Amino acid sequence: MATNAAAADPLSQLSLALAAPADSKEQADLLATLRESLENHPSLSILCSTLIKTLSGAGDSLLKRWVLDLLHFAICRSNLSVDARTQLADQSLEILAGLLNDGNVNTVKVAVQCFPTVYALLFRSLCANRNNRRPWEILCQAKTRILEWVWAPHVNNGVRLAAVKFMQRVVLVQTRGISDPRLQNKDDPNLAMCPTDHPFISVQGLEAEGVKLLEGVVRLLYHSNNPDVISAIINSWANLVKKRPALVELVVSTLTAWSPVRLEGQPYSVIRSTEKSVRILLTHISRTPQGAPFMSPIQSYLHAQATRMEQAAMEEKARKAAAAAEASRKRSSTATPVTDAPDSKRPKLEHEPTPPAGTAAAFDFRSLPATLVTDLIVANLQAFTEPALMGLVQAYRHKKAGGASAPVVSATPPPTAPTGPARPPSVPAQATATPPPPTGPRAARPPSEPRADRRQKSVTPPPPAVVKEEPVDPLKMDIDDEEIEYEPDKLNLEMSGDAEPVDEAEAALDHDMDVAELPLTDFKLPPARELDSDERDELVRKAIARIRDGSNDLIAHQPGLADLGDSIHRTTPADMWMLLLVRMVTRVSDPAEDGDAGEEQEDPKGEEGAITRKSEIYDRQDRLRHALCDYIMADFPGRVRLATTWMNEEWYNDRIRRQHDREWQPNYETWLNQVVAAYQTHTDGKDRTFSRFLLDLPHVPQDILTLLRESCVEPDRRQMGFAALREFVSQRPSLRPEAMNMLLELTTHPDKITRGAAINTVKRWIPDGQPMADMVRDFALQLLRRLQSRPKAAQADESEGSKAEDSKPEGSKAEDAEMGDESQEAKQPTPQPTPQPNGTADDNDENMEDGQLPPEEIIQTPYLPEQLELPAIDSQILQHVELLFALSTKVPEFLDEIFAAYGGMDVSVQETIQQLITPLIRALGPSHGKLLTLLRTFPPGAESLALRVLTIFTEHSRPSAQLVALVKSLVNERDLDARFLIPIIAEMDKADILRHLPRIVSILNGTPEPKSLVRSVFSSIVTVPPETFGKVTSNLPRVRQSELLTPAELMVLLHQSEKEIGLKSAIEAIGICFSMTEIFRSEILAVVMNQLVDEPNLPTLFLRTVIQAVTTYRSLVGFVSTTLLSRLITKKIWTNPPLWEGFIRLAKLIAPASFGALLQLPKDQLRELVDKQPSLKAGLREHVMRKGTNKARVAGYLDIFGEDDSANAAKEQTPPAPAPMPVNPPAAS
Repeated sequence: MATNAAAADPLSQLSLALAAPADSKEQADLLATLRESLENHPSLSILCSTLIKTLSGAGDSLLKRWVLDLLHFAICRSNLSVDARTQLADQSLEILAGLLNDGNVNTVKVAVQCFPTVYALLFRSLCANRNNRRPWEILCQAKTRILEWVWAPHVNNGVRLAAVKFMQRVVLVQTRGISDPRLQNKDDPNLAMCPTDHPFISVQGLEAEGVKLLEGVVRLLYHSNNPDVISAIINSWANLVKKRPALVELVVSTLTAWSPVRLEGQPYSVIRSTEKSVRILLTHISRTPQGAPFMSPIQSYLHAQATRMEQAAMEEKARKAAAAAEASRKRSSTATPVTDAPDSKRPKLEHEPTPPAGTAAAFDFRSLPATLVTDLIVANLQAFTEPALMGLVQAYRHKKAGGASAPVVSATPPPTAPTGPARPPSVPAQATATPPPPTGPRAARPPSEPRADRRQKSVTPPPPAVVKEEPVDPLKMDIDDEEIEYEPDKLNLEMSGDAEPVDEAEAALDHDMDVAELPLTDFKLPPARELDSDERDELVRKAIARIRDGSNDLIAHQPGLADLGDSIHRTTPADMWMLLLVRMVTRVSDPAEDGDAGEEQEDPKGEEGAITRKSEIYDRQDRLRHALCDYIMADFPGRVRLATTWMNEEWYNDRIRRQHDREWQPNYETWLNQVVAAYQTHTDGKDRTFSRFLLDLPHVPQDILTLLRESCVEPDRRQMGFAALREFVSQRPSLRPEAMNMLLELTTHPDKITRGAAINTVKRWIPDGQPMADMVRDFALQLLRRLQSRPKAAQADESEGSKAEDSKPEGSKAEDAEMGDESQEAKQPTPQPTPQPNGTADDNDENMEDGQLPPEEIIQTPYLPEQLELPAIDSQILQHVELLFALSTKVPEFLDEIFAAYGGMDVSVQETIQQLITPLIRALGPSHGKLLTLLRTFPPGAESLALRVLTIFTEHSRPSAQLVALVKSLVNERDLDARFLIPIIAEMDKADILRHLPRIVSILNGTPEPKSLVRSVFSSIVTVPPETFGKVTSNLPRVRQSELLTPAELMVLLHQSEKEIGLKSAIEAIGICFSMTEIFRSEILAVVMNQLVDEPNLPTLFLRTVIQAVTTYRSLVGFVSTTLLSRLITKKIWTNPPLWEGFIRLAKLIAPASFGALLQLPKDQLRELVDKQPSLKAGLREHVMRKGTNKARVAGYLDIFGEDDSANAAKEQTPPAPAPMPVNPPAAS
């Protein structure tokens, strides 16, 4: 069978196991067979890598436990290679770290057991891998979590032991091993393997932590009273001594100083086992080479330990013997007729001397643990040989049988006789008297034997022939459990005849008591003494205290009650005291029923007294409830199970009471509110115990849910409130809608912290936590639709108009009806000013834009304004969309809804959305498939949002080639705004830049925002010229060949595309270039002017640019006056009126440097120039007179400039109106 299982395909076996019913015996058998076949199968690591994914988020099941155990085997105990186990540990790290918070203790324990090996394997791997920081951070978090369980109280013992072993492995890893790399063992990861310059593993910090943990282990060894923890520490030190020889001295000194003082009160066997563990380890160390120097202290300690253990063994034997003797003495005292054991039911008439009791008799055996009492019983039975024990049992059975078959003794006492000598030993006690038959209530002791024995002391024993014993078969006797009592001392005393004499009065009293013990048919208990109110309260309090104190013994012997993370409340023996205590408080007897019998016999006017009694009983119960509430709230985390039991009982008691009494006042909600109120004032709000308490309530009133909502808003109780609501949604389907509605409404809270906590709470159910995921999705989409709603301002105006119309008299209404169709509704007088529902719906439909919802369908929460305020307020819009943005990180399909609704929003809302969506887009990244798809297919109206997404992608990084191609195709296909080109223009080639740049520049409209965008574009597409540009030999190329533009190319392009761009936008773009002085320097502008002047058709803005250049850089005046003006004259600049006007202004601006070039103009053009600018005549005349050599030419020029000074002055006083220019040059900057 095993061979076939091993040869079978593991995948087939796993498929069969998964197909079997979950948690069934069939599935368990299949998984067990699969486990056997996988232990040596080569596909173990592959199968584990696949199955570990099933552990995340799964509930407790047979399959989950099987997978976790298989993973533990594969990592820790399999024969896989180190690399394979390291890879498996790395793959399962996050899942194992998550299992540390699992609710099942066994799951947590197995996960902790995996971590010693995982920590060592991943430490060795990460020492060599310097880039993978994430696993180390997770490993450190898990380490901190596990180490907390070593010291924390109330931790499951199995989890604590696993945590102690993990701590020992951490100490081993975080200490230094052999420093020589040639001698290092790969299976022994330690700090010597880690380089000191590791980027995220601090060698010094780990070493300090390892030393601190080792000191903690030593302290734990000295101070712990848990023998299992001590044994775990000692057993793990053998490996520490072997692999860390430097720590041998510390281990030896620690062990030789240890003594079992902290184990006082533990059973002897436990202490002996711990001592043996220490002895074995020290003996092992003494036989190793490392332990040779410490042979002397080890031998001394072992000798002292042997003496201590021998003495403890002797004391244990003496204790068992004393216990056996005490047990025998107690048994004999219950059956032997001695005067120091008076009957409990006989009143004591006089003081009887008590013999001195030994030490064992004064000892309170109730303080002993149950295991010790069991040992005492066994030791007592072992004190006799088997034949002797059987003989005593048979004798006891014969005695019982004789008493049962004897005739009933007459009630008349026998005649009294003087006390004679004791009966001879040969006379058996059974033959002297016959005890009466036992009664039911007196079965706790031999029915009447002690009194019969005492009667024998005072009367003359009758002849032996009076009582005839009949043989009884012991096998046919019916023996009760309480009747099987083995009391050899009593039998010996009775057979020896050494009975003490008893006086006649006592014998008569015994006879009367025996008569009273006979069965009575008309017996009736006397009424109990009536207690006053204080006595009743005190009696109940004492009973409650006894119940509570007695529960400690049960809890001490049930360590499972302190299991870590055990949220499943099971009724255990230790819980029974809670149930008993609570029912004493809640299940009060009905005063009316209790008083019926008495009231029939009492005064018929006692109705008022019955009401008073009833009130007193209820008041007393309320006082008990107050005491119980105070007791619970004194330590609520530790007594939460008592509180849960109490509330469940109150709720159930109210139900059964209401069935019989419809006027019953319920206590459940009253005292639940008391507990909640006390919790708010006494307990830390961050404690999640209260949320578990609320989860276990049978009914949660509305005011408690309201309290939880308020707690979510308060910083001190926020954690408790959200935890309780989350548990209600997950585990209480009846409360799910209301609790979920509260959480969803809190996602719109104005406070950022509260809103974020609510969003994180509901986000955990996305996308697969049904039905909560659909509820969250619908709510988020309704909030988004709310942003599409219109304000009711227009509707309010219409409503006011309707009210005004209603307030007019009928005549006025008739006159207004003639004004148009708008007042037709006013013709119909209505008693109510509210418009008809149908008319309202129609009006809303008419006023509703595309994508908007009718007002009645818009969701409303307590934290949102009743109507969206416009222009939009950023904080209000964030309350609407933050939930949807958070969900989009998990479900990108929500982005489709955002883009679809965007077009129906107000412009101010759209602008706010563009700013608020920035963190979401950055988190998703430019490579997110859904965002790229939306950029390609976004709906009409969402252009600005798509542009914002594109801008965010390119703010801090270069766009990818895929994004560039996408945008280029979008611009060509959908004729988008030129702003879409701005983020990607720098990544285009030169041809595309030259083609698309004029379109980008055309967005300039004189406002700052487009100007800033264009300036950024110029900065990204223009290369910065070197400092030596224009100052070195002309043999070097003027510009750097690249895909970017040179400054000269940009300026030339702006002039050449001035018609496509528009003159105003082109002027603004050229001004931007002039403002970028670090790029557009004087030599660059000279190159630009030199290139433009050679154009066949000069741009309209050319001379404007020249004027701006010489105004900005005066160094260009020489170039313009000597070269540029002459070339313009050659091109007959006067033929283009706008350019000619600019030429004249330029000549005046740079005069007198322009005089030489102006003399090159034809006379007609020169005359026109000086007529338009008369101020140039004087300068030109002086220039001609100073430079002229040809008298004929001078005369001709003087003819143009020959007016006298007075005429010139007159003309200058009345200058002609300047000719209009198409564009005025700006003032010099």
